[in-house]
Amino acid sequence: SSAGAYVTQFEQMVADFAGVKYGIACVNGTSGLHLTMHMHDVKLGDRLLVPNITFIASANAASYTFADPIFVDVDPQTWQMDLDLLENFLKNDCETRNGLTYEKGTDKPIKAIMPVHVLGNICDMPRLVEICDKHHIIIIEDASESLGSYYNGKHSGGFGKMSVFSFNGNKIITTGGGGVIVTDDEALAKRAKHLTTQAKADPNTYYHDEIGFNYRLVNILAAVGVAQMEQLPDFIKRKKIMDAYYRQHLSGVGDIRFQKVEKEVDPNCWLFTFSSTRQAEILQKLQAEKVIARPFWMPMNQLPMFTEKRYVSKDDHSRKVHAESLSIPSSVNLEEAQMAEVVRIVRSCF
Repeated sequence: SSAGAYVTQFEQMVADFAGVKYGIACVNGTSGLHLTMHMHDVKLGDRLLVPNITFIASANAASYTFADPIFVDVDPQTWQMDLDLLENFLKNDCETRNGLTYEKGTDKPIKAIMPVHVLGNICDMPRLVEICDKHHIIIIEDASESLGSYYNGKHSGGFGKMSVFSFNGNKIITTGGGGVIVTDDEALAKRAKHLTTQAKADPNTYYHDEIGFNYRLVNILAAVGVAQMEQLPDFIKRKKIMDAYYRQHLSGVGDIRFQKVEKEVDPNCWLFTFSSTRQAEILQKLQAEKVIARPFWMPMNQLPMFTEKRYVSKDDHSRKVHAESLSIPSSVNLEEAQMAEVVRIVRSCF
C-alpha cells in the first residue's frame, strides 16, 4: 500500500522541485496541515494565526487540535494576509515572555502562523519570517495552491518550518487526492513519516510506540503523482499562457480588477480569479451558458463555527473581496477558442 517505490520517488520529486530536503506523502493536504499542528504541540486553547480568506482546510486543521484560530484580514490588492495588520496586532495585543508570544487578555500562546499562498500568489515571506522570528512564532506554510510559485527565486514551501502541498483534483497537478509535507529538518521529516503510518515502530510485530495517524498516501496514487510531476513544467507554462490571455482580454472591461502580483513573485497562475461589482450577474450568465464559474471562498469569520473567533481587521477587506470575486475556467487543457468564449460571455455583462 504505502510502502511501494513510487511513494518515495514522488516525495523526493516534490521536495526537489520545491528546493527543500525532505518530502513526506500524505492522503491529502488537510491531513498534512493537521499533522504539522500535532507535531508542534498545538493543543486546546492555543492560538493559530490564519488569513481570513482561505479554503476552509486551513482553519479546520487548527480546529482538529482544539486550538483557536485568529483570523487576519487580507490585503485588498494581493488578497494575501495583511502583514501590517499582523504586525500591529502582535505589537499591541500580544506580549512576549519566556520565548513565547501570548494574546493579551487570554494569556494563551500563539503557537504558529499559517500563511496561505492564495491562488498561487505569495505574500512578502521574508518580511513574515522576520516578524515571526521576532515574536517566536512557528511558520507552517499552507502551500496547497502554490506548487511552481516563487518569491525572489525561492519556491513556496521553503520559508516555513514545515509546509504542505495539495494534490487534490483541482490543483496544478493531482494524485486524485493527496498531499506532501516538506521540511529541511531531518528529525521532523522522520517523525512525520512515522506518524503518517500509524506510528508503527516494528511492522513484523505490529508494535506502535505512540498515537499515529492513517495519513499515508498509497503507492498507486503516488505513481500518478510521479507521472504528473514529469508534466509540471509544461503545466505551469500553460497556466501562464491562460493567465496572460485572460488579463489581456479582460483588462479595461467595466470595473474588472485582477489580483495584484508583486514584482518579487513568480506565481504558478493556478486559478484565474477576478473582481467586479457585477459578480453575481457574471456568474449567472456563465452558468446559464454551461460554463463552470464559482464565487471566491467565503471569509472564515463569516462561517457559523468561526463567528466567535477573533478577527483582526480594520476595514474588513475580506468581505468585499469575497462579495466581488469569481473564478473562471483555468484548466491546463483549455484551448484558446474556449478561453475566447469565456471572455465573450464576461464582456457581454458590461
